[in-house]
Amino acid sequence: MQINKRKLVMVIALTIIAPSAARGQAAIDRLQSLAETSARRLLIAQQVALAKWDSGAAVEDLPREAQVITGAVKDGASRGLDPTLVSNFFKAQIEANKVIQYSLLADWRRAGRAPAHSPIDLVATIRPELDHLQASLIAELADTVAIRASTTCRADVAKAIGKYVLVQKHEVGPLQSIALDRALAASCSFDVGETALQ
Repeated sequence: MQINKRKLVMVIALTIIAPSAARGQAAIDRLQSLAETSARRLLIAQQVALAKWDSGAAVEDLPREAQVITGAVKDGASRGLDPTLVSNFFKAQIEANKVIQYSLLADWRRAGRAPAHSPIDLVATIRPELDHLQASLIAELADTVAIRASTTCRADVAKAIGKYVLVQKHEVGPLQSIALDRALAASCSFDVGETALQ
């Protein structure tokens, strides 16, 4: 009788825990595309930093940042996304990109030179690529609305980033990992409501 009760308790516990764990893993898997696209956007930061090294331009470009955010909000609205969420999300994307730019530029200044490279045209080459990635990020935000509204969103996003970093461990260093955490820090939609209430 005692053994049957234990078995029953274990079966009930597994019945409760297993679906929850499966839902959590499914959320992490669904967020992988968002993490990967954000990471691809961060890869462009080195090209941007090289262009700014060559031109002597500042990392901060507030008019361009405002233009990117305005465009993203407009694109997000066409997909039914909350404007505040989209604005916060792309501000985080931009800040993460700047983290990499500042770090690389500081390294190159300490070394007295940047890596050898061909001239980079921000307007003709880099911006169209960023615009393409922006459209992909908007689509992925739209595809993950329910997951990002979950109370487990922050943990799911952190685990999705961890999974991406683990898979790409030979190409993702500490700087890129930190920047990716920053880039996806404003992914969760319930954060928008919390911000509005504060």
